[in-house]
Amino acid sequence: MRVAAILLRRLGALLATALCLSLLVFWLTHLPPNLEKLAKSQGSARMSDAEVASWLERSGFDRPVPVLYGEWLGLLPKAGCGRCGVVQGDWGQSTVFRQPVAEVLGRSLAATGWLMLWVMVVMVPTALALGVLAGMREGSRTDRAISVATILTAATPEYVSGVVLVALFASATAGLSPLLHEAGWIEGRTLFQGTASGAMSGITFWNFALPVVTVALYGTGYVARITRAAMADAMTQPYVRTARLKGASQSRIVLVHALRNALVAPVTVILLQLPWLLNGVVIVETLFAYKGFGWTLVQAAGNNDIELLLGCATVAVTLVLATQGLSDLAYRALNPRLRAH
Repeated sequence: MRVAAILLRRLGALLATALCLSLLVFWLTHLPPNLEKLAKSQGSARMSDAEVASWLERSGFDRPVPVLYGEWLGLLPKAGCGRCGVVQGDWGQSTVFRQPVAEVLGRSLAATGWLMLWVMVVMVPTALALGVLAGMREGSRTDRAISVATILTAATPEYVSGVVLVALFASATAGLSPLLHEAGWIEGRTLFQGTASGAMSGITFWNFALPVVTVALYGTGYVARITRAAMADAMTQPYVRTARLKGASQSRIVLVHALRNALVAPVTVILLQLPWLLNGVVIVETLFAYKGFGWTLVQAAGNNDIELLLGCATVAVTLVLATQGLSDLAYRALNPRLRAH
């Protein structure tokens, strides 16, 4: 019953927050300058003010924002289709792709989903292993080496690491590829492909490794630092000292006694990385020409595609709020002191 009450409260807070944020985004996208830009992009760049006003009136954008928002949600009837909106599954029509927004979002989210999946496969085990190894040997050379490496990766933004990786592994004139080609170790001019556009039709190691590593590097450093701090703290707890006095082996102390408590903080941080992965891949997807959610968001914003921009904002807000709720539940599930209350 307590878990059900928590879920209901979280769900109510999620819906209320999502509505408020979607209304804010809706108002911002329907400001007069944006509507004027939309009219000229759909009509002619040389439209006069009177022609712009006429186009907005014909398209129904001259009405109050609350009315337009109610129609977009599907709570108010809309001319030509009755009640059709987000609640009914109608997200509108994209002016850039000339397709329903739901189809565009479904395709882009599926592409980004594969990218996020492989990023998590690479990032989570690597970060946890490095963090645990550094934390259980606090102050050692291993700890210092891992700490330096994770600080560097966490401090390097994706657009820097992506360019460096492309220059090292996907350039025909610089980096390692020319050397490997001259030595006869690779047949092509580059070791990896510098673009992930081919991954849209078929994912391979060679066209997908660089964007996955670029996104995973930052998250690996951050999660490893959190894991290292949690593991170092767990190794100093009284129950660990007691286990040592009883003659328990180091592996048993780490795996049985310290690791469970040390994973509480990293697991919640990993869950909170999901919205960052969705919104933080904007640069990476643009850099590698991978047509996922981030690339779609850039196209919607750059071309003032209001319906698609609203859909992207709604998805992003929902994911952020949902993962925050999941991280809270995971924290309660892993923390025995909270489970007891």
